[in-house]
Amino acid sequence: MKLTLHFIIPFLILNFTAADEINFNRDIKPLLSDRCFHCHGPDEESREAHLRLDIADSKEGAFRVRKGKAAIVPGKPQESQLYQRIMTDDEDDVMPPQDSHKIPLTTREKALFKQWITEGAKWSKHWAFEKPVKAALPQLKNEKWANGSIDKFILAKLEKNDLTPTAQAPRYQLIRRLSYDLTGLPPTSAEVKFFNEDQSTNAYEKLVDKLLAKPAYGERMALPWLDMARYGDSSVYHADGPRTMWPWRDWVIKAYNNNKPFDQFTIEQIAGDHLKNRTLDQHIATAFLRNNGTTDEGGAFFEEYRVEYTVDRLSTVSQVWLGLTTACAQCHDHKYDPISQKEFYDMYAFFNIAADPGKQTRKGNQAPVAKATQNAHQLLLINILDKELVELKENIEQHKKSQQPEIRKWLEKEAKLSKVAIDLKNLV
Repeated sequence: MKLTLHFIIPFLILNFTAADEINFNRDIKPLLSDRCFHCHGPDEESREAHLRLDIADSKEGAFRVRKGKAAIVPGKPQESQLYQRIMTDDEDDVMPPQDSHKIPLTTREKALFKQWITEGAKWSKHWAFEKPVKAALPQLKNEKWANGSIDKFILAKLEKNDLTPTAQAPRYQLIRRLSYDLTGLPPTSAEVKFFNEDQSTNAYEKLVDKLLAKPAYGERMALPWLDMARYGDSSVYHADGPRTMWPWRDWVIKAYNNNKPFDQFTIEQIAGDHLKNRTLDQHIATAFLRNNGTTDEGGAFFEEYRVEYTVDRLSTVSQVWLGLTTACAQCHDHKYDPISQKEFYDMYAFFNIAADPGKQTRKGNQAPVAKATQNAHQLLLINILDKELVELKENIEQHKKSQQPEIRKWLEKEAKLSKVAIDLKNLV
């Protein structure tokens, strides 16, 4: 399995059935957010009845008990105030209120709430805070059709809705789809011909392996990562001056093509320059943090922009690796994510040690920089030239020292001549 295999799977838009188990984040939280959070959410100024439906356990949370009653009583929808209020015909009690301009809940949505509470009202945190759990494979009627775990989940949904899979696409279509998905390029005529004529039982698997082995695979997979990292070979602001970032881009491509483990992929991009005995590649990897826009404007306050760059790096890392925003907590505790302002600046401190100032040059990258090479031959050549440069500088210094006595004599002679010339001029 590659670093982040990017197979494009069509979404199945299927009707909800009572047999489906309710998933809080998928089925319930969107309804609460759309219909309830405005009055019973994180905003203290607009909150009503001291009730919050965006959290579970607290004095104001969804499961709080007040005067013997609770908004949600797990397993007992009829005793749950939330269910009673969405089901009532009383205009004064119905939720959402008619004057809230919120769309009333549909019969299906009310059924979702009832089933969710009946099943125990299982509450889940935002997905970024939940530990991934491998789902059990579904039971199928037609086990032979599925060629893998993904197929089994798709077929399970099809079978629940009395649908049958379409026939397998012709081979020329399969190779075209797969080639575009894994490399972003169409297959060659020779590749199509070979795949069409390959009668082996693992012909498709061999095709996948061939495409994954292509350099174009890493280039295709790197595209979304470059977007998330705000990659660009220019400085963005003001004059949009040149900035060399392509060595980092090539590092990402190589990481995909070499199947670098994701934990190492993460460590090297966030703190590769802090690793003991770091390699040049690991140093280059941290350029992920230097893709932010920079300015060289003469009227800019460099300390202000240095802080802006630090905030940008923190926000980008949060979105890419934590799956949530933290930018709100720069000014106050985050309203929708459990990120405090203190936590924001705890993280800020990590990025605040960067040595680059709050400006850019129009002559290329702002220091500090690392010398990057495309291959081992160039690195060897640079090392040889660096040694020669040291020797040449030493020779120049030695030559300067050896010529000092002669230079001193010449200066003294010139000084005497200049003095005579001045005296003669004054006599005229």
